[in-house]
Amino acid sequence: ELKLGKKVNEGKTKEVYELPDIPGCVLMQSKDQITAGNAARKDRMEGKAAISNTTTSCVFQLLQEAGIKTAFVRKHSDTAFIAAHCEMIPIEWVCRRIATGSFLKRNPGVKEGYKFYPPKIEMFFKDDANNDPQWSEEQLIEAKFSFAGLTIGQTEVDIMARSTQAIFEILEKSWQPQNCTLVDLKIEFGVNILTKEIVLADVIDNDSWRLWPSGDRSQQKDKQSYRDLKEVTPEALQMVKRNFEWVAERVELLLKTKSQGRVVVLMGSPSDLSHCEKIKKACATFGIPCELRVTSAHKGPDETLRIKAEYEGDGIPTVFVAVAGRSNGLGPVMSGNTAYPVVNCPPLSADWGAQDVWSSLRLPSGLGCPTTLSPEGAAQFAAQIFGLNNHLVWAKLRSSMLNTWISLKQADKKLRECTL
Repeated sequence: ELKLGKKVNEGKTKEVYELPDIPGCVLMQSKDQITAGNAARKDRMEGKAAISNTTTSCVFQLLQEAGIKTAFVRKHSDTAFIAAHCEMIPIEWVCRRIATGSFLKRNPGVKEGYKFYPPKIEMFFKDDANNDPQWSEEQLIEAKFSFAGLTIGQTEVDIMARSTQAIFEILEKSWQPQNCTLVDLKIEFGVNILTKEIVLADVIDNDSWRLWPSGDRSQQKDKQSYRDLKEVTPEALQMVKRNFEWVAERVELLLKTKSQGRVVVLMGSPSDLSHCEKIKKACATFGIPCELRVTSAHKGPDETLRIKAEYEGDGIPTVFVAVAGRSNGLGPVMSGNTAYPVVNCPPLSADWGAQDVWSSLRLPSGLGCPTTLSPEGAAQFAAQIFGLNNHLVWAKLRSSMLNTWISLKQADKKLRECTL
């Protein structure tokens, strides 16, 4: 049981309450209400609150585990979740892969189905009285908004735009294994009142996107099926509810993957253990199991090939990482005897490293065995391979790219402020 404080905000489909016993957090309570056209159409749909809460909780958990900063804390009940208290930025960010809906009305001549590469980013100022007008980056910057002490300038706008694209691409990739096309996505950001950071906030439920199974609009499962109703009847609302339930059932699968994979690090000597443990630690950040083995291709080639066969025989996709200093025979021998990917990650010494590295770089013909000197780079190489068929690994890679970009952007802003 949570002690509810005062109501902070109430929207068309949710209520927000302070939580006196959890400082810096609020309760997001969903309603059994569905709307369209800025509430020009509004109906009660029994069970929608639970459906929306399930969808939002799963989506935010997926994004948070990938590394996206969100306001989501945890699911509290069937119809509510706990979130960090944020001052909301009054902008709806929209990311589109396929042209449809309002985009076609605003851009005559563009045919439905036109695809955007990269996905197209748009923003709309939240103003129901004026039907949420489209804004430019310049308008947002010139508005000089300030939330929780953070002024929204060029850096903050760039961070939100770049984050919107990354969030869309992660969800797009996550729906693909279920043969569902994420057409577009609407999200909002807020400023965490405690950390003063911009985070993904509000909700992401079936009102927030267009989702077409098999890429077929006629099979749409999102709120557009409600918008398209010529007349709202009990039977029509049941059809819309079934669509929402279909999404809520499948959204939980976004947190799972059928694809397996592992990294096996082969070290030529136990003296290389600390180097190999860095690879294992980096693999863990991508959710990839990693095993460490000791074998020498020079001193025990039969044992090296036996170990190789052990991992080839159980059918689990494997990336081998060869860690051998001095004369690296381990990587080339593995590469010449397995169809699985092999990457060299030699622990170079300060005295002979410049000479030793050539044994990893100059390989006999017919071998495809790349070399990286960074343990973290070896783990990332493996993650990029597994990410081709594992959306959870891919999401972590995509989020890592975003967070690196954001940290550089913020460092540049801080440096400029210090200089000024």
